[in-house]
Amino acid sequence: MTPLRDILAQTTPIDTGFAATIPASWMQGRTAYGGLSTALALHAAQTLEPDLPPLRSAQVSFIGPLAGAVSVTATKLRRGRNAAFIQADVTSEAGLGLRATFVFMAAIESRVAHDAAERAPRTPPGADAKPHSGPDHFFTGNFEYLDDKSALAPAEWLRWLRLRERGGVDPLVELLAIGDALPPAAFRLFDAPVPISSLSWIVNILTPAPATDDGWWLLHAKADRAVDGYSSQRMTIWNAAGEPVVEAMQGVAIFG
Repeated sequence: MTPLRDILAQTTPIDTGFAATIPASWMQGRTAYGGLSTALALHAAQTLEPDLPPLRSAQVSFIGPLAGAVSVTATKLRRGRNAAFIQADVTSEAGLGLRATFVFMAAIESRVAHDAAERAPRTPPGADAKPHSGPDHFFTGNFEYLDDKSALAPAEWLRWLRLRERGGVDPLVELLAIGDALPPAAFRLFDAPVPISSLSWIVNILTPAPATDDGWWLLHAKADRAVDGYSSQRMTIWNAAGEPVVEAMQGVAIFG
């Protein structure tokens, strides 16, 4: 198992980005785990421009497989008085695997202050909790999980999750690395495994400085419709205090 911080520490600079290696322990089948690829893209975007405001949004397309040696490059699309738009690409020998557009935006004075976002429906794990982890040769081995299966819909996940090796990573890079760790919600509809692949991921960050206690985040994903090999799911992440920090949507291809 290679911690996320070690992957970032072992990168080498290239023009407008860096070269990195996807360890086998971060793979899911023939491609890298999408949260890791997104985290690498964000890291490149953060290092491209000085003094960026907080990250507020990410639009991610999972275009093709990523494995082994990859190059991660970033391009400034526009930087205005309040917002910066930066595109980041992750490419391997097989070609372009991921393209993301990140929106960084400073706080703007506003007369509007509305917050009706749902708070976390579960309390965080206690000190006596016994989380489980995946095998070391699969990306799930990098996380600790605690599932909550009570009163869930047929295509729904609710899971406390944290990195096994925490620290030394920008909090937003860590959050994106964690944010895609649930299986697609439609996966729960099958009585036997079928190939499923994320196509796109739209992430909105609800707070400029996400933080939690003891590394725990509560992840939720729910799909209300899965038809013709395509599913759209809504996703939420809360911190240990129950505060919502991410709202997201993801498009998923179902090959079976």
